[in-house]
Amino acid sequence: MNRLWVRLSLAFGAVTVVAACAIAVIGVLLSRNADRSAFLRHRLAAPDGLVSALADHHRARGSWDGVAPLLAGAEAMIPPDLSGDLALVLVDTDGRVVAAPPGVAAGEPLRRGVRTATIGIDADGRPVGALVVAGRLPMRRPGPMPPGAERARDFVERLSTGLLWLALLGGVLGVGVGVAISRGLSAPLDRLAAAARAVGARDFGQRVAPAGSAELVAVAHAFNDMAADLQRAERLRGDLVADVAHELRTPLTVLQGNLQAMLDGVYPIDAAEVGRLHDQTRVLSRLVDDLHALAQAEAGQLVLDRRPTDVAGFVEGVVAAFAPAAAAAGVDLAGDVPPRLPRMAVDPLRMAQVVQNLVANALRHTPAGGRVVVAGRADGRDVAIEVRDTGEGIAAEDLGRVFERFYRADRARARASGGTGLGLAIARAIVQAHGGTIEAASAGVPGEGTVFTVRVPTAGA
Repeated sequence: MNRLWVRLSLAFGAVTVVAACAIAVIGVLLSRNADRSAFLRHRLAAPDGLVSALADHHRARGSWDGVAPLLAGAEAMIPPDLSGDLALVLVDTDGRVVAAPPGVAAGEPLRRGVRTATIGIDADGRPVGALVVAGRLPMRRPGPMPPGAERARDFVERLSTGLLWLALLGGVLGVGVGVAISRGLSAPLDRLAAAARAVGARDFGQRVAPAGSAELVAVAHAFNDMAADLQRAERLRGDLVADVAHELRTPLTVLQGNLQAMLDGVYPIDAAEVGRLHDQTRVLSRLVDDLHALAQAEAGQLVLDRRPTDVAGFVEGVVAAFAPAAAAAGVDLAGDVPPRLPRMAVDPLRMAQVVQNLVANALRHTPAGGRVVVAGRADGRDVAIEVRDTGEGIAAEDLGRVFERFYRADRARARASGGTGLGLAIARAIVQAHGGTIEAASAGVPGEGTVFTVRVPTAGA
């Protein structure tokens, strides 16, 4: 009973039954009121009834003078089971009261709201007034009806019975329709709950078909987006674990193999061998430091010492730091910053880590005789720092993934050159922590190279 569709069905059914019963009751009451009204009209308008007597009175006197006693005596013509709180009121052709019981002012218009039945009075073929039955008809069943009113009474009784059956049928149909509608409303929620349980069981491939109202469709789309994000995060987590294990395996294998060879006497225990082992520990230490920095940045825990920083001086420092390495590789490294460029609001050490990583990648992938340029420019309310090279470029299929952890377009070359595969991921996390963006563009054609663009807010933004 604690199911949504059951509750909705009961609610729909209850509302339908109450509405149908209310319609039936009101219809029966109205039909019975019409029944009594018709019966009373038949009595009063009979050939020997009060309406005929009133017409004779007006015809004899030419006016309504002296009609009050006739109207008062006519009260006895109303059967006791119909008398109740009824009153007979005589009005003229203008609707003004001519004669009435005490409490009704003569000469005043009779309010329509108090009229139950109105019977016109004609004398010599012209209307001279009307007899009004004022008040509410009593609810007691009238006595035997004259033969002329039996058909009207039978019709009213058939109408009452039909209304009762209609109410019953409407209630049944309402309950059925309510059950169908409630099941239709709750079915998408049931599917969503089943899919949520599946996702909870780590089946991140679950999706739900959007169906139902606009709100349910929006919930289904939100659930599918969430499931897709979880699936992507799970894939990245698996890739991260596999990549970390892979990155750790190489230095650990070297350490283990060399130490075992030294223990077996294959390698001498001297400074050269110990130095090679020390190099492998430095690889491990750099990997751990990079992972720690990336985790801090992505968790929003990276502490930034923001300060206004001159772009020209910043670029000059980066170029000077890499000048020896560029010269050794036969690559032309230069800076290009226009004068009076706005200062940028960054942590100089963290931003230097970003740009240095980009320059190191550019030098690594640019052959001898190539060129690497570190440029600065204004970009709206931001400052853009570009690192352009004339190296081998990045293929289109790799361009969208270069900022992923451990992703390498050329895995063997990157590992041989000492990279951990985390540099660009760390660079993106640091730039985003500054409220900036970083992007890569490349035609994928050797010699045309790659352009990395970092945008960060200016000091006055």
